[in-house]
Amino acid sequence: MNQGEQTTLDRILSTAMEEFLAKGFKSASLRNIVKTAGVTTGAFYGYYDSKEALFEALAGPHYDFFLDCFCRAQKEFAQLPAQEQPDCLTDLSGQCMYEMLLYAYEHLKECKLLLCHSEGTRFARLIDEMVEIETEGTHRYMEVLKSLGRPSPPIDERLEHILITGMFHTFFELIIHEMPLERAEHYLREMRAFYTAGWMRIMGQQE
Repeated sequence: MNQGEQTTLDRILSTAMEEFLAKGFKSASLRNIVKTAGVTTGAFYGYYDSKEALFEALAGPHYDFFLDCFCRAQKEFAQLPAQEQPDCLTDLSGQCMYEMLLYAYEHLKECKLLLCHSEGTRFARLIDEMVEIETEGTHRYMEVLKSLGRPSPPIDERLEHILITGMFHTFFELIIHEMPLERAEHYLREMRAFYTAGWMRIMGQQE
């Protein structure tokens, strides 16, 4: 790709970012993006075949990062010996959430695109997908506790879903509000302490 093509592509992407942030995916106008970027419709279709593909180019890599980071932490935890998992319960998840927080602050516009303006795309299910992954991980951990002779009391599935969903919404609120990173890091530590204590109590691992 030569310099002229790169400049055209950059204009399309930067214009699209502002349009999507201002109006959301559903209401964003592809015609307005093309006009504001100063390119012809034909030139645009040389890069992307639809508004969906354009949004994918902006949001896709960041969506993948969050899911890959979270899945990696879940896998690493599940691979630990059963007897080590209770003592490491908060370590890997904490590292993962801190990594996601730092990443989000380096890509705030793109992450706000995912979290606040993606309705109508597959990216709107980011939190739902993370909830599903966390729920599966929770059930695996409950089986580990059972194998260690420390079984967890039954947890109502609806309550479980509400609590896990709330945890992710709380985490992503740190990003949505764009508070100073130092304050966000502090809130993350407090949030994790709150949810860890609550889950330990619900799972019967703490009085």
